[in-house]
Amino acid sequence: MSLERINYPELGLPVGPYTHAVIQGNTLYTSGFTAFGTAQQSASIGDQAKAIFLQLEIIAKAQNTSLQNLVKVTVFVTDMSDIDALRLALTEIYGDHTPASSLIKIEALFAPELKIEIEAIFAL
Repeated sequence: MSLERINYPELGLPVGPYTHAVIQGNTLYTSGFTAFGTAQQSASIGDQAKAIFLQLEIIAKAQNTSLQNLVKVTVFVTDMSDIDALRLALTEIYGDHTPASSLIKIEALFAPELKIEIEAIFAL
């Protein structure tokens, strides 16, 4: 089994022991992404989700795929009271290409202003 581990310089190099993405066969797996370091870092959950998907779009384009080829996303949120705003943002992002999805409520992320983290699986 061949694995390709990839970091994307335009996303900044990881500061921990992980890579941005791993390709195995025709599948691209991403690490979890947040809005950390973006202008939306302290914004609403919807705006943070949009910032995350801009990062995922960079990865997708680099691998000659798109958000239309999302197979599955796992969404981690710190506050369930903003779910309607999150759903609205995700509906705009996905359009007619809704992936399978899991939503998990967590205690906190590594920075207190972060409300959401998303990891994704793409078909290549």
